[in-house]
Amino acid sequence: MRYVVIGGDAAGMSAASRLKRREPDAEVVVYEKTDDVSYSACGMPYNIADADKPIADLVVRSADAFRNAQGINLHTGHKIDRIDKAAKKVFGTASDGTDFESSYDKLLIATGASAIRPDVPGANLEGVFVLKTLQDSRYIKGFLEENSVKKAVIVGMGYIALEMAEALTARGIAVTMIKKREQLLPWMIPDLSGVVRKALEAEGINLNPGLSLESVEKTGAGLAVTAGGRSFDCDMVLFAIGVKPESGLAAEAGLELGAAGAVSIDKTMRTSDPDIFAAGDCADALSVVSGRKVWLPLALTANRGGRLAADNMLGDEQLFNGIAGTGVFKVFDVEVARTGLTVEEAEAAGFDPVYKPVVAKSKAHVFEGAAPLHASFIADKASGRILGAQMVGTEGVARRINAAAVALQAGMTLADFYECDLAYAPPFSPVWDPLLTAASLLMKKTGK
Repeated sequence: MRYVVIGGDAAGMSAASRLKRREPDAEVVVYEKTDDVSYSACGMPYNIADADKPIADLVVRSADAFRNAQGINLHTGHKIDRIDKAAKKVFGTASDGTDFESSYDKLLIATGASAIRPDVPGANLEGVFVLKTLQDSRYIKGFLEENSVKKAVIVGMGYIALEMAEALTARGIAVTMIKKREQLLPWMIPDLSGVVRKALEAEGINLNPGLSLESVEKTGAGLAVTAGGRSFDCDMVLFAIGVKPESGLAAEAGLELGAAGAVSIDKTMRTSDPDIFAAGDCADALSVVSGRKVWLPLALTANRGGRLAADNMLGDEQLFNGIAGTGVFKVFDVEVARTGLTVEEAEAAGFDPVYKPVVAKSKAHVFEGAAPLHASFIADKASGRILGAQMVGTEGVARRINAAAVALQAGMTLADFYECDLAYAPPFSPVWDPLLTAASLLMKKTGK
């Protein structure tokens, strides 16, 4: 059997490694359009924050390790341009301009996602960046090393934008942030989003929500960003307004697309063609909460999807039953986490969502270092079923959100969760954990 994988990061290399591990004599071929494979994209802002850390620290496993230790036929600098389903072939171009083609018995599309670069004048000027690939990190870090950067404008206020605000601040750069929508984190319950905003302002971040980006211009002193009729001078610009699934190859091959234009897959990771699979940020997934298809580009989903795709490509049927959609990030001293549906997503899925923010302590009140922890469950008013959870605080958030994620996976109600026997000791939690308190208060609102 000849297995071909398009894409050499999390999903692609997880699949290739598992294929080779389970079927050592199989021919496993991977085509990656860049020169980088298997790296920690999530670690890039933290690497950029430290001028002394080499970019190579982000590489999880080198291309040569895959080739020599596992016998994977890995081709970097090879871009796939077309998939011919009928002929079961892929066609592409190498970095030296050479055309190539490759046949397959089973094909995995793991092309990931790409950063959105807005279509405005000056979007491609020198000193204007996005951050998605390892090469993007090299460009940014090289620019910071070679230029005296005192001021930066970040367009966007999502995960990457906020992490990069902290990273650039750590390097002594004054950060201005602009975005189109008024609320800082529009998916977050306003009370909790306000906590994050105050933390950013306390660190000197200049926040400017509610401004539409108009242009970037070169000036005698550097760059100028125009948004909402205002001009912001700076030395560099970072667009961090989101990513989109790289599903163009699949669409051109006639494969079905799903949520957010990602490749549509079933629980076996198959596309609408039985011999073509998809995994990672280019593919959609099933929400365990709503039962609907969603697109949430997350690292664990990509790695797990790649492994499951490999098993199913080998004929060992394994089902990917869905995701809760759990995420966490840190900005300065604040941990921000979510799992499950937002209020808007719950309404769109046909639920009647209710929520009740609470402020509790991260530890027993008598224990030194106890800090405020803001939390809320989102639940269906009629049934009391937990639909989501959101948390903000300076400690204890990242580990607690996992309890809520497990509750979602199990389909628990608020009453079910309230009965959970959570660990207690003064250095870690009050007797009544903040999540138990959140469940209790929301039960009163739902009557369940």
